[in-house]
Amino acid sequence: MASIKQVQVTFDCADPGRVARFWCEVLGYVPSPDGFACSDPSGGGPRLYFQRVPEKKVVKNRVHLDVRVGTGLVGDERLAALQTECARLMDLGAVCVRVLYADEENESCIVMQDVEGNEFCLD
Repeated sequence: MASIKQVQVTFDCADPGRVARFWCEVLGYVPSPDGFACSDPSGGGPRLYFQRVPEKKVVKNRVHLDVRVGTGLVGDERLAALQTECARLMDLGAVCVRVLYADEENESCIVMQDVEGNEFCLD
């Protein structure tokens, strides 16, 4: 049995170019020549592909990306880093859905939506 070597994450969307440009900015990825994909220039992260579909998004994603901006940070320092990134992404067209504050079990994270309403978390 062959092992899987790579994973591509595919987004259904109305405007693939717009969504691809957003995620390239978020992750520091580079766009493909056709504008429908973007990839990690270091080769470490998965390729993202954006495919046009006729239907609109109507329910919450069953799978989402966690954008890891607070790795290794805790408490107020972590929350400040998340909020700074949240503001940057809102300038790109993202929407802040809610801030989940740290409790006894989990550190803070921020739930957001991209330019077409796909949920993701700043973690």
